[in-house]
Amino acid sequence: MINDSINDNMAPGDNAAPGPLNVTGLDHVVLRIRDRDAMLTFYTDVLGCPIERSLEELGLFQLRAGRSLIDLIDVAGSLARPDGDVPDETSRNMDHLCLRVDPWDEAAIRTHLAVNGVTAGKTESRYGAEGAGPSIYLSDPEGNVVELKGPATD
Repeated sequence: MINDSINDNMAPGDNAAPGPLNVTGLDHVVLRIRDRDAMLTFYTDVLGCPIERSLEELGLFQLRAGRSLIDLIDVAGSLARPDGDVPDETSRNMDHLCLRVDPWDEAAIRTHLAVNGVTAGKTESRYGAEGAGPSIYLSDPEGNVVELKGPATD
């Protein structure tokens, strides 16, 4: 059920559940792609998302979508997961979704996750929509990868 009190005029976090994870928005989405040229043309020319950062040697293209990023990872590049299927009609092409968390209190976040039976990866500095900052990878109950992202520190 959708909460009827949610509207476009709310500040980030106004309707957040209490606790150490105050999700303020979607930081980025990562798509695994087969046809770099077609995908770049679609997202840049058709949807108007400019390329913000490109690491062609890794097969990574980061496109600006408002306050968020859309990351395109070429399945032939070195960032592609070696155990991942090539996206097609029957397999997924989303690598992970990233949720921006504010405030970032790593100890409280880790305690909260552990109490709820969630195994979290190590904290590393990774680039996101606001720049490089702390992030933690974990998996949801169906195996989808979720990244929790703190503020930029660069």
